[in-house]
Formats: sequence, C-alpha cells, structure tokens
Amino acid sequence: MIKSMTGYGSQTAENDKISVTVEIKSLNSKFLDLNLRLSKEYSDRELEIRNLLNNTVERGKVGLSIDVQSKGGVKPKVFINRELVALYYKDLKETADAIGIVDSSDLFKLALQMPKAMESEVENPDNTEDWLLIQKVLLDAIAKCNEFRTDEGNTLALKFKEYIKTIADCLTQVEVFDPQRIEAIRTRIRQHFDEFSKSEQLDNSRFEQELIFYIEKLDISEEKVRLRSHLNYFLESMDIPEPSGKKLGFIAQEIGREINTIGSKANDANIQRYVVQMKEELEKIKEQALNIL
Repeated sequence: MIKSMTGYGSQTAENDKISVTVEIKSLNSKFLDLNLRLSKEYSDRELEIRNLLNNTVERGKVGLSIDVQSKGGVKPKVFINRELVALYYKDLKETADAIGIVDSSDLFKLALQMPKAMESEVENPDNTEDWLLIQKVLLDAIAKCNEFRTDEGNTLALKFKEYIKTIADCLTQVEVFDPQRIEAIRTRIRQHFDEFSKSEQLDNSRFEQELIFYIEKLDISEEKVRLRSHLNYFLESMDIPEPSGKKLGFIAQEIGREINTIGSKANDANIQRYVVQMKEELEKIKEQALNIL
C-alpha cells in the first residue's frame, strides 16, 4: 500500500492548567526535513520530538507547531531587581548631570528597561505532567496526518493503475502492428533489391544475410517483453507494506528506457503514435511518484 508524503493533522486537548493545540503539515521531500515551532519552556523536548517524527512520519518536508496556552495553573511572576535598577538610575542621573541635562524625569523608565532590571519566574518549573498531555496530543495529530497520507496514497494508487493500464493497452497495439511493420520492411527491401538487380548482379545469399541483420537491428521483441514485465512489477511494488516511493521511481525509469528504445527502433508511424502516448502517461507517473513515501 502506497502513502503520499502530503498530509495534514491537528489535535487539541486541555487539562486544568494548559490548553494544547498541535498542527502538523507535510509535503514531498527526498529526506525528512523538519521545521518545529514550540514554546521556550519545552525546548528541551526538541530532540525527543524529532526522534518521534523520524519514527512515525519517516520522510517529507514537515512543519510542526505546538501551541500551549496557560489556563492559570502556571502563572508567571515578574520580579523587579531593585538594587540593579537603583544602580542604573544613579549612573544615568550622574551622566545627565555631567552633560547638563536638567529634565531627568524619564530616567526611571529608562532604568526599568535596562537588561535584567525585570525578570520573570515560573512558580511551577516542572512541566513533566504538562508534557504528557502535549505528547498525547502530538501522537494524535501525527496519527491524523498519517491517515491523511494513506487516503492520498489510495487516490494516487488508482491513478497509477490507470496510467499503467493505458501504457499496457498501447503496448498491446504495438504488438499488433509489429508483425505488419516487419513484413512491410521485408517488402520494401525486396522491391529495392528487385529494382537494383535489374542493372547489377547481386549475391542472393549475401542479400539475405544483410536483410536478417537489418531486421534484427529493428527487432523490438525483447523490449516489448521487458516493458510488460516492468509494468507488472510496478503494480506489484505498489502493494508492498514498506515505503516504495523511491522504488517506484526507479521502475518508472526502466519503463521509460524500454519505451524510448521501442520508439527509436520501430521506424513505423503507427507504432510511434502509441510510443508518444506511452511517454505521456509515463510523465504523469514520474510526477506523481515524487510525492510517494
């Protein structure tokens, strides 16, 4: 079963102290590219979050936002460092007097804005209990994101089957026209030979050898067999349980190689028409395969 790398999930929960909202978005990427947004008080959990995403999301460009709002259970308290503010004010006042500034009414406000003049503390710095809630909400959001990815993957699987069927149908038509093409080549060469033999003496055995060599160069029997095999292998690989995006991309490359060879060797207008159609369907497969996990 294939999964898309495009996904979205969000979840909200709360307890008596905090309200937690987690939102996760993912797009296609060759590797796992994480962009995290979380509060300062939970920055020590970043490595744990990254490991969790690495094991559950696996691959993609992932944006994760964790919004934690206090409900009153954890209240920040602001402290004024009076001694430091007094020193700031004294220094500012002496500086103002030294340069002749008479109005010093704003010096106190300026002193309060100086570094470490006001500090905040959290009455309950232990966020273990809150983290358990955040972790649960995070796991639920990831589960929703993966469910979204699975649904998208099912939609892509139906499209892939349509594209593969179209290529297989075109290949069937190529197989119908191929014997006619070979016979047309034989007839055309024979006509040229008959015209040329009227004025020149030719070796029939040598002619037959050249004819066989020429037809072998234009023979696409092996390419048709390999292409049919690659198409079946693509469909089989869609059903494997592990991530198959890169594998499908490699198979698509092999499919393209056989189609191109058929097109270059066929030298037939009817077959070329179906080759163009196969290439068109293959481009759709390659484009969509980039979004497969």
